[in-house]
Amino acid sequence: MATKKAAESTLYHLSPKGFWKKFRDVTVVNPEISSGIPIATLNRWPQPASRPERYSTPATKASDPAQNPYWKRDVRRAYPQLSVITQTELSSLLLQQPENQSTITAPSEGQESSVPVVSKGVDLASTITSITSTRKVFTEAKLPPGLPIPHKRWIPQETENAPHDPHSYFPMSLVK
Repeated sequence: MATKKAAESTLYHLSPKGFWKKFRDVTVVNPEISSGIPIATLNRWPQPASRPERYSTPATKASDPAQNPYWKRDVRRAYPQLSVITQTELSSLLLQQPENQSTITAPSEGQESSVPVVSKGVDLASTITSITSTRKVFTEAKLPPGLPIPHKRWIPQETENAPHDPHSYFPMSLVK
């Protein structure tokens, strides 16, 4: 029983008919080679653009214009948002630190409450004055924070001058 060892060259390809078949048989080097043009009904099923229904984009949250405004999608204008701390918020943050708890006035002895006293707006200047009056904030060992710089700051130092005429108007001075 013989089995097929090679693929059929003309099974899925068009072959010429009539005059063009005779012309091809005369001019072609190997008549067994297929034309290379696929038969559309056999090559791809279903054929491209043969389906009767129309494609519709599936509905998603992004396709709803009411829930997808332009300013949320526009990444070109995604600027960093500034945060603002008012002076009253800063004074309350300073007073909430454990080392500054002693500057907060305690409630009177007649009031027994487990709820902490919420101070209304405390002035920042009075808060800083009360904190610095009870203890020294900065010392020589504990300096305030400085700006971070990636390199050592350059301090100009004069060096030995370059040779020049003693009567020159602008002698060159060298700096290291």
